[in-house]
Amino acid sequence: MEEVAVASDGRSLSAGSTISSYSVFSNYPLMAALLSFALAQSLKILTTWYKEKRWDAKRLLGSGGMPSSHSASVTALAAAIGFHDGPGGSSFAISLVLACVVMYDAFGVRLHAGRQAEVLNQIVFELPAEHPLADTRPLREPLGHTPPQVAAGAALGFIIAFILHVLAKL
Repeated sequence: MEEVAVASDGRSLSAGSTISSYSVFSNYPLMAALLSFALAQSLKILTTWYKEKRWDAKRLLGSGGMPSSHSASVTALAAAIGFHDGPGGSSFAISLVLACVVMYDAFGVRLHAGRQAEVLNQIVFELPAEHPLADTRPLREPLGHTPPQVAAGAALGFIIAFILHVLAKL
């Protein structure tokens, strides 16, 4: 009697079949999200150079800036799920809601938290040297995104998901 295993998506695998087709690297929505995130973070180095005429490798790991890597990754995830499974499924609905929440947070709460950090840093900078908070480490300021940064990230994520979808069909 042949042993049969069941994959997480309900498909059966015989004992002789390979499970390599079920690896994380064949997960198209995940790969689209990760590639979009990596590309968006890499583009931040170029946009910093274009805007400020200096190379800043710290932008690879930093938050804020153009384009939004969070927006790119959640949009790529939602679009890839939509392309892969169709827009009528629960997975697409969940990923779309997640994308909307993340993007709203990026240009809402996080943007204003970054602006408050700028003001607080300026207040601490102007304190007299003998004040107990005068030597406080500055708060991180580039936390959120402007709406154009969020839109650019979302566009990048959608384009990456679409390109990977087309390539998968070849």
